[in-house]
Amino acid sequence: MSTVCHPSQSTIGPPPGHLGQMGEKELLKAYCRSGDTRARDELIMRYLPLVYGVSRRYCQRGEQLEDLVQVGCIGLIKAIDRFDLDRGVALSTYATPNIIGEIKRYFRDKGWAVKVPRGLLELNMQLEQVMGDLAGSLHRSPTIQELAEAVGAAPEEVMEAIEAGRSRSSLSLDHALGPRDGDDERLPLETIGDEEAGFETAEKRLILEPGFAQLNERERRILHQRFFEGLTQSQIAANIGVSQMHVSRLIRRALVKVRAEISKREGKENTVPLEESRDPLQLH
Repeated sequence: MSTVCHPSQSTIGPPPGHLGQMGEKELLKAYCRSGDTRARDELIMRYLPLVYGVSRRYCQRGEQLEDLVQVGCIGLIKAIDRFDLDRGVALSTYATPNIIGEIKRYFRDKGWAVKVPRGLLELNMQLEQVMGDLAGSLHRSPTIQELAEAVGAAPEEVMEAIEAGRSRSSLSLDHALGPRDGDDERLPLETIGDEEAGFETAEKRLILEPGFAQLNERERRILHQRFFEGLTQSQIAANIGVSQMHVSRLIRRALVKVRAEISKREGKENTVPLEESRDPLQLH
């Protein structure tokens, strides 16, 4: 019958001075069978170098080594608590995958700045290992197709997982990106462009262009003077030699033509006469 560690709170066992002289199996028996928590503490101290060694493999992913060591120690403690004395394997053999698994879970669940689906996280971690192996054997960076074949995934999934890997860490908006022309450093906020008012005007002009194409030369001239140059109806009347009332009718008729053509192109019926006061075109 297997004997798995299910310790009690008892600390009955050999004197503290003798723990350092005991072997691994003796310490495991003292903890698993006698509940001596001092024996577990001794085992943890002995296996800290293993935790450090495993953690160093993953410290290039943007996490501090000491943080990874703390996570790895949780895996070590779980391995000691779950160790089966009757399996006939060394504690290091059982503890190593537990430490690695705990660190990987940390990266999967807490080490990302943006929440990413679990499948992409696991594929991304698998790709990181495969990339190094393939680069060593091919003596060059592997292609997307080669990575896909190595992990048994579609090229699209590989590209998505690589893109997801960029979400692992984030930078503060106060983090300098690099030097500018002077001595100061450029900040992320300085890379965000301002909204260009000209884009909205250009878009409106493209919308109105088909409607203006239906106008004759005098109608286009009147609308240009009214809405682009900002002249009053009286000023326009003086320019073209007609009454102000006639200018008002010409403007209204021209706007109706513009609206009718735009509505036709949009597949809408123009049923509402367009008044100058209601639709000044808003282009100036």
